[in-house]
Amino acid sequence: MIATVKDVLDEKGHMVWTISPEAKVIAALELMAEKNVGALVVTHRNELVGIITERDYARKVILQGRTSPDTPVKDIMTRGIYYVSPDTSTQECMAMMTKNRIRHLPVMHEEKLSGIISIGDIIRSVISEQKIALDHLENYIMGKYL
Repeated sequence: MIATVKDVLDEKGHMVWTISPEAKVIAALELMAEKNVGALVVTHRNELVGIITERDYARKVILQGRTSPDTPVKDIMTRGIYYVSPDTSTQECMAMMTKNRIRHLPVMHEEKLSGIISIGDIIRSVISEQKIALDHLENYIMGKYL
């Protein structure tokens, strides 16, 4: 059975941390550190408008000579967000993440943000699926299904 985003979220939880596009980058970094996450979904009036990641910070603040306390999130966030629904398969997520070189995917359900998954979440799920398949194969080969 192929796992879906819903399966991943049921395992890890539906908690998603958000920040306003008007917030300063330093506030985003503090929230990421506090919650031990690598990305925050940027929302305005409960609508998904972007995502800010540690990579955005490194490339768009540090390397461009900006400062975290003075730069608003909207100036460095990634726009044009890719997202998935709960019924998207983990294989589809991995393909999308690989093709678009992204590490986080917000999850939208009925036009509402219902979670976020990372490449690490997907990899853990795929490895788990493969282990189950290998265990079934091994049991079949060893005659344990007779």
